Amino acid sequence: MRLPQFIDIEFAESEGRLIPVAAAWSLEDGRIKAVVIMPDESWLPDDPEDLSVDMTRLQEHGVPAIDAVQEMTMDLADRTVFCDGVDPDEELVELLYAAFGQDPNFEVAPISNLINTLSVDEIDDRRRELCQEHDLEPELPEATVLSLLLLTADCGELPQPE
Repeated sequence: MRLPQFIDIEFAESEGRLIPVAAAWSLEDGRIKAVVIMPDESWLPDDPEDLSVDMTRLQEHGVPAIDAVQEMTMDLADRTVFCDGVDPDEELVELLYAAFGQDPNFEVAPISNLINTLSVDEIDDRRRELCQEHDLEPELPEATVLSLLLLTADCGELPQPE
């Protein structure tokens, strides 16, 4: 049975630009991959002090953005991957891929396209409740992805076995 797949990308902002700094996505079996991303040089502001993120942490614990793109390309190919619909995840995916002259090989759609029994606000509220119930830190992308998996199961939106 293939589960719906989810993605969440955390970002920093500087000078009106978005900078992907961490990403998590689920595999079709429900496992979750998560990475801290070293920003591409082209994303960085002229003055690093303008960043709202610890660059040292990103450099010490992050993977090159191209590595994250390659992993996503392998894991998410030809799939619709759902996001929470709150953050600009689709724009961030495009930014990640554009830095290397590529287009994503998957589509990003809001979870409201998958769960149509709840309003967007109800989905967000329920996702936050699940984060609290399971002691998840909602600012971490892997916690967001897990909460979306839990929400999907909670709403009965898992596919039926073939």
